[in-house]
Amino acid sequence: MKRILVLGGGFAGLIAAAGAARKLAELKIGKDDIAVTLVNRDPWHSIRVRNYETDLSDVRVRLADVLGPIGVDVVLREVTGLDPGRREVALAGGAPLTYDRLVFALGSELVRPAIPGLAEHGFDIDTFDAAAKLGAHLDILPARPPSAGRFTALVVGGGLTGVEMATELATRLRDVASGEPARIILADRAVRIGSNMGDEACAVIEEAMAALGVETRPGVTIAAVDACGVRLASGEAIAAETVVWCAGMRAHPLAASLPGEHDRFGRAAVDRFLKVAGADGVFAAGDAAMALVDGEHPSVMSCQHARPMGRVAGHNAVCDLTGEPPIPLEIGYYVTCLDLGAWGAVYCQGWDRQVAVTGAAAKETKRTINRERIYPPRNGVAADILATAAPVTQAPPRQ
Repeated sequence: MKRILVLGGGFAGLIAAAGAARKLAELKIGKDDIAVTLVNRDPWHSIRVRNYETDLSDVRVRLADVLGPIGVDVVLREVTGLDPGRREVALAGGAPLTYDRLVFALGSELVRPAIPGLAEHGFDIDTFDAAAKLGAHLDILPARPPSAGRFTALVVGGGLTGVEMATELATRLRDVASGEPARIILADRAVRIGSNMGDEACAVIEEAMAALGVETRPGVTIAAVDACGVRLASGEAIAAETVVWCAGMRAHPLAASLPGEHDRFGRAAVDRFLKVAGADGVFAAGDAAMALVDGEHPSVMSCQHARPMGRVAGHNAVCDLTGEPPIPLEIGYYVTCLDLGAWGAVYCQGWDRQVAVTGAAAKETKRTINRERIYPPRNGVAADILATAAPVTQAPPRQ
């Protein structure tokens, strides 16, 4: 028996495993000949992009519910090491696994700088557990002794995650405060919040922030965090009992085990077939890989690119093992849909992020993306699960 091993159960990993199973079914190859195994640290496929939302009840899907019906085995272990030369993967608390083909899809993680007090007193939404911890903290704020920062939330990081977190908190924290004054601040080192979105989208973000009462503090640096708030590099203190760190992402540290070039995010470079140069039999997809999605633009660390990358990587891993011709990754469009809380959303088209739709109409598109489009089938029907893993690119979300 030969084995295709997929590391990671996120957007790229889950659909890569399904893509491999789909191609094997197409070739009528049973798992006694080629087995597909997915390794993940827990039993969940997390809809990570929803962790900023207030209600987390539906942001996880059991891996077994999706992979079981299509014959993919699941190993619940933390991946601790990778040796491409020996074709071996080390696991915490278990024997190492060998593979004939590998799809590296361990994703990305939040950058946590060594700022005094951040680890002890800061919150984040990088994982489900972290988001749940933030929710529990917010729920007990009314029971805390009155203080200057009890109902003040400082979100650090003016990128997409920070903007979505701050605009969600504009409603969420005020609901928690039950009529008492609440303050939401969004801070970033950049000179403008959402600066990577471009001038047109930035203007929409600023309009939404003003309408929601979210204060912005661009051009500031956090020097220290404690239980009462933060101290800026300028010496200014901001009282805030809720500090949410949303600044910066990087590839999973084990991506450094892959040979070849890596970009500034630590992502391993892959070719148009998602293969890692210098690592025989290794493919990479999702946030830990950098591919030119249209021959020119590098992939973005988002589910928008992770899912088609995963489809192609899983498909091509089978092709590489069976002698079938591989297919290239080709994504001919790019869109950005940013949630702006109760104000609505902004939907942008193209790499220059031209604003196409704003407000309630864009919010409806965002809801469709977050709650339907990026979910795997949950009906347990193998044919439906395999169909979603076909190595094609979905059309852009309807506006």
